[in-house]
Amino acid sequence: MPELPEVTALAAFLDRRLAGARVESVSFGSVHALKTADPPYSALIGRTVESVARRGKFVVVDTVPTDGPAADDGAPRLAVVVHLALGGWVRLLDHLPTAASARGKGYIAARFGFVRGEGEAREETGLDLTEAGTWKRLSVHIVRAPEEVPGIAALGPEPLAEGFSLEDFRAILGHRQQIKGLLRDQKIIAGIGNAYSDEILHAAKISPFALASTLDDDTTARLYAAMREVLAEAVEHAAGLPPEELKDEKRASMRVHRRTGEPCPVCGDTILEVSFADSALQYCPTCQTGGKPLADRRTSKFLK
Repeated sequence: MPELPEVTALAAFLDRRLAGARVESVSFGSVHALKTADPPYSALIGRTVESVARRGKFVVVDTVPTDGPAADDGAPRLAVVVHLALGGWVRLLDHLPTAASARGKGYIAARFGFVRGEGEAREETGLDLTEAGTWKRLSVHIVRAPEEVPGIAALGPEPLAEGFSLEDFRAILGHRQQIKGLLRDQKIIAGIGNAYSDEILHAAKISPFALASTLDDDTTARLYAAMREVLAEAVEHAAGLPPEELKDEKRASMRVHRRTGEPCPVCGDTILEVSFADSALQYCPTCQTGGKPLADRRTSKFLK
């Protein structure tokens, strides 16, 4: 699943490509991808993209009436809010797309066409929202304000926000919850998922099963610093990359996530894995659990 660094880079790339373009066409390959009915998706046609930004793991495309005032000047807003879920991604075309294709492996959940300029200066851009895998969870909301999307309204603080201090971070660690799960909980802190929580905990030398509420002040400070450093570094590496390169960059930059059986880049010990029903985590026993392997989340006693 794309997380904060990849969604940040994706939103910035789309903003450069689409800001100022007019929405020419919208179609859906699956009614299940579209989560709203009012306003209808056809209301987007003819509007102009004002900006593309990120909120948590969501991509938010803000539009305003063409030839009208900007949203900041009171123009009625419509936003396209996209959550790519586990298997979703974006594909750009240099022409207007046809109707969305039928559902299937790697099917196109939605297609958007954009036009900038007229006559010889006319530029066309197609944008496909694709989704691989059996479970189709990609979602598209058409709303008047991003906060109308429940997932956005419930988001916790942004971990790289300038105002998100160490004291703010301490305040959210009062939950009696394993730290791995807390870092992934979008209602507690926004944008971090399975991959970067593995990377952050490895950098901070903390077991994924440690209880958040038991972390002392020094450990909390180390975790806060690791979180900010890992995410900021990943954002920097992803910046400017086109969508088709972002996934490869993410995989290449991982130090423990999906590196089961490989040597830890810090100590050389073998990276181990704990599997769950629908996911897995990776960690270094020497760096994170005092050399002890974690059996599973129900029976492991190695919490520090």
